Amino acid sequence: MSMTLAESAKLTMDVLLRGVIETVLKESPILQAMPFVHIEGNGLTYNREKALAAAAWHAPLGDWTTGTAPEFDKLTATLAILGRNADLDNFIKQTRSNIQDIEGVVLELAAKSVRNEFERAVVYGTTGAYLTGQTADANMFNGLIVNIATKSASSQVIACGATGGALTFALVDQLIDAVQGGKPDVLMMSKRTRRKMNELARAAGFAIETERNEWGTFMQYWNGIPIAPNDWILDTHTLVSSLETAATGGACSTMYALRFGEGAVCGATNGGIQVEPVGTLEGKDASRHRIKWYCSLVDFNVVARAALIGINA
Repeated sequence: MSMTLAESAKLTMDVLLRGVIETVLKESPILQAMPFVHIEGNGLTYNREKALAAAAWHAPLGDWTTGTAPEFDKLTATLAILGRNADLDNFIKQTRSNIQDIEGVVLELAAKSVRNEFERAVVYGTTGAYLTGQTADANMFNGLIVNIATKSASSQVIACGATGGALTFALVDQLIDAVQGGKPDVLMMSKRTRRKMNELARAAGFAIETERNEWGTFMQYWNGIPIAPNDWILDTHTLVSSLETAATGGACSTMYALRFGEGAVCGATNGGIQVEPVGTLEGKDASRHRIKWYCSLVDFNVVARAALIGINA
């Protein structure tokens, strides 16, 4: 059973943990919408469907023994450890707590750091070399660039041009249509790309739909799908022959259409976000809390996500 971080926050009686989760969620439309499946152990092995078995017509009392079998890839989403220490200087705590809640400020900054790194890894995470300029780290999980394989041609990779091109609403609709099994839950993009969508709408004489979400944040929607800006999506990608070759050195960006849930795209975790009181530090006059998250990204279905690459304006 999958659960969003917002739902998990409601189930905890720990006020400190609830505050950290709410900080992580507050400015992240991706984490607000993405469900997480809770797993035992340190990884989830699953079968990802890559080819649907074909149905056939049959004569009355005819032969049903022949047929095609579905094709699967057997994959494993291994949990990675994401976290940060939040150290509180005792002198500052004692002499300045009348001004503001210093401990709360320190924990809030640590929680935002964890959120930012998760949002970056959702896109650029890679355990081995992939795109030029994409930093590999064996301790993290693979993100969308690797899972969708934007340096390889497929039905889930749509290019604006051989080396990039201007964004159009027709291309956005083509991206949405590439996601099968239901409408995408979010369109994730850089802020430059969001500005371009607003510019296209104004030029066409209308404004993109805007509403407040449950967090009180104004969200924009295209065809009823939330537009989720991600601060960590770069506008420096490079394309060659309509495929991504580097995350740096160019002037292009990527938009992602994602359908969330078990059987689509979701997170994986064991224990959720945790706040661990480490206590007094021996080497300095300070105390420490540790925010940690055993997490990964699970890509259950190749047609539940798609990428529009090469957006250069």
